[in-house]
Parts: sequence; structure tokens; C-alpha cells
Amino acid sequence: MQLGVNLWVWGAPMTDERVDRLLPRAAEMGFDIVEFPIEERDGFDYDRVGRALADHGLAGSVVVAMNEERDLLHDDEAVRENGREYVRHCVDAAATLGADRVVGPLYSAVGRTWRMSDAERAAAVEDVITQLRDLSAYAADHGVTLCVEPLNRFETSVLNTVEQSVEVIDRVDQPNCELLLDTFHMNIEEPSLPAAIEAAGDRIGHFHACSNDRGPPGHGHIEWPAVDAALTDAGYDDQVVIESFTPEVESIARAAAIWRPLAESQNALAREGLTFLRDRFD
Repeated sequence: MQLGVNLWVWGAPMTDERVDRLLPRAAEMGFDIVEFPIEERDGFDYDRVGRALADHGLAGSVVVAMNEERDLLHDDEAVRENGREYVRHCVDAAATLGADRVVGPLYSAVGRTWRMSDAERAAAVEDVITQLRDLSAYAADHGVTLCVEPLNRFETSVLNTVEQSVEVIDRVDQPNCELLLDTFHMNIEEPSLPAAIEAAGDRIGHFHACSNDRGPPGHGHIEWPAVDAALTDAGYDDQVVIESFTPEVESIARAAAIWRPLAESQNALAREGLTFLRDRFD
């Protein structure tokens, strides 16, 4: 496995100054991957940071920050188009950074929930599939894979389970449209994490790791040996990224209900999580 850290662990927004401070820290800790949240267009210099990644011996990935102004399922077509343009921008950013994937809940704003009838849900899923197919084609032209993330029921009404998400990925039917699985969300929505991973199988393109309370992996009650075994059985041997937050990350803290520190310090969260994952997966 390649082990990584999402820069949201240390704060936001992503600026050149913040990224310049965090890249050497991640490298010194021993991470293989740095995951970049793209909160605003051109928040930092993608070309320069891509060179810095290589200088530090790090690979990269990009995670989206969908919000009420960029949402593929919004009633307002201008918001929908802004969402599509934002995803395309993230693809461009990934290609410039030298990253091979854009990951996250690509379909709707985090924290937006609403009731749907069966017919309305089917229409929403169809809408997501159509747009993801087009966005996947754009990403393919840039050598980038899209990894779609189901979120728990408190953060979206659209894709909550692996079963729902597998249907979408299978119907998009593009080799560069895969799944992102996250232990935090699966712990809420799935009766069995290993069974969910097994159901996702070779559709898994990315993996987020944290404890059941969004603290460092290895704390809490997630059964990591079973998760490890299920990923091995699924043939997954790629990026595993620690994703956690601080209350200061305004772009996500409210939607994800991050109201308190989740570790003694953010450096401790990253170090302890990496040590645990290295022992678990190596």
C-alpha cells in the first residue's frame, strides 16, 4: 500500500504558504502520498507544487470540496454547471500536480440532505450517472481517474452505501470511474465493513482511513485486520489516505460536524495514524 495524508488534517484553506509548510512535514513523517483539497480555484500554484511534490519524493491525489454553489443535483442549472466546471478544474489541477486521481462525493454538496420518493431517487441516480459519464470522458483525456465516494446519511441523501454506489459505477461503465471507500462512512452505513469491501471488489480506486470518530486509524472500534484482509481479497494495493479534519476547516467542518479536536494534536493524529497503517498494511 501507498500511505497518504489529506492536508485537511492540518487546516485550510490551501494556500502556497500552507502547502509549502506541510509538504516537507508529510515527507519527514514518512508519508508516500499527499492529498490536496481544492476548495477554491487556483488557491495555490499547481505547477510549482507539482514540482515540489517530486522534489520531496511524494505522489499526490486531489479531493473535491462540493458545496451549495457547486452541486450536480441542484435545481438551478447554473449551480449544476458550476459543479461540472469545478470538477473539470479539479481534473486539470490533478494533471498539473502530477496526480492520477480526483476523489470524493463528486455528485452533490456535502451536508445537503433532502427527502426523495423512489421515483425521485431513481431520477437523481440517472442524472448522476449521465454527468459522471461525461466528466469521466474529460478526466480520461487528462490521464485522471474519478473515484466516487458514498457518504453517510447525515452528509448526503444520494449515495450512502456501497451497494448504491456500485450500481452507479457499473452504469457509468468507464474504466476511469471507480469507487472511493471511507471507513468513517462505512462504519455508519454498512452492517459489515469487510462485506462492503468485498461487494465493491475491483471497483475500488481509492481508500480513506480513519477511526470511527474520525480520529487516527487504530483508535476506536474498527476491525482493521478484517478490513486489511478484505482489501487484500479485493486485490486492492493502492493509496490509503488518512482523512480527518479540524474545526478550523471552514469548507467542511460544519457539513461534517467537526466541533472538537480529534487527537492530542494534528501532528499526533498524522504520526499515530501512519505508524498504525504502516504496521497494519506492510
